[in-house]
Amino acid sequence: MSLNRQPNLKEPGKRYFQAYTPGDDFYETLIDTHRDLSDEQSALVNAKLVLLLANHVGDLSVLREAMQIARNGV
Repeated sequence: MSLNRQPNLKEPGKRYFQAYTPGDDFYETLIDTHRDLSDEQSALVNAKLVLLLANHVGDLSVLREAMQIARNGV
């Protein structure tokens, strides 16, 4: 399995009229998740989210590829 870098956000049973809408919905939810948190709390939420999603993906080669891409240019 390789890292999917194409838009792939969706919600089962929901139809979208614009291709970018699922991404907008995700971004809004992410911002809401961080609302009213301190910088330290926000960093902790991000760390927990990364670990939860990494566990869900489960494929170490995909996770390594994602980490390398995320680090590029930083």
